[in-house]
Amino acid sequence: MTDVVAVQQAALDRLYRTHVGAGDRYALLDFPDHANVGDSAIWLGEMAMLRRITGRDPCYISCWHDFDEAAFRAACPDGIVFLHGGGNLGDIWPHHQRFREGVVRALHDYRLVQLPQSIHFDDPVAAYRFADLADVHPDLTLYVRDRPSLAIATTWLGDRTLLAPDSAFALGTQPRRAPTVETLALMRSDSERRDHVSIVPADAEVVDWLHDDAAIGGTDFASRQRQADARLQRGLALLSRGRMIVTDRLHGHILALLLDIPHRVLDNRYGKVGAYIDAWTSGSPLLLREPLPA
Repeated sequence: MTDVVAVQQAALDRLYRTHVGAGDRYALLDFPDHANVGDSAIWLGEMAMLRRITGRDPCYISCWHDFDEAAFRAACPDGIVFLHGGGNLGDIWPHHQRFREGVVRALHDYRLVQLPQSIHFDDPVAAYRFADLADVHPDLTLYVRDRPSLAIATTWLGDRTLLAPDSAFALGTQPRRAPTVETLALMRSDSERRDHVSIVPADAEVVDWLHDDAAIGGTDFASRQRQADARLQRGLALLSRGRMIVTDRLHGHILALLLDIPHRVLDNRYGKVGAYIDAWTSGSPLLLREPLPA
């Protein structure tokens, strides 16, 4: 079967090299300052790619809530701006979307690259607003992780929208601890959850990963790196407990692939996980073949 990890790593390498080369300056905005392991895995994958290609750390980073335009412009007068990827392009997570729209509106004199995202708007008016903002930016490239998102974004930006894998695959395969339970069910407990009670095996240990064991302080780059790595290691340790995984989290699926754990995948409330599998990972032998629920 196709090595889906290698395919996606190669695609990510091509994507990033389109925008940066050795020594280039860059900013990475919207650091995931929250406990969700998947977003930290994405950020660490982004940093792995950017460091590998440029040979340097970012000239500026920020979260959605602490971006300082004057400080950014002083630190990065001539660099490219990358916006962190994930699943928050839409109106389910409005604080991230408001930040994204503010950056697109304010930084018309910079090249902007939205790293791979999934798109979902419940409110079409909100989607039209973002489409208008994106369309008038003179140099914005938008990467999306699945074909439904590509269909939406192409109506906004045409060929400035491209399909790309999730940046967490840049992390490569990960070491796995010995399992301690037969079935671990990593299930969403947030606003993207669907009711999967009747599907999850009754004997599974049901968990989520939205809790940090210990806070690591600091807002400088080194502190942010430690925070993201601690969250990733917590997630890898959690998933390693299961001999088999059931999950409705996209990064439950992605990290299970990187850990070489067989797993069954359910979907979130708007089909993000199934759409990603259709685009990128359906060929993996680790993906158990039960169909996704309708």
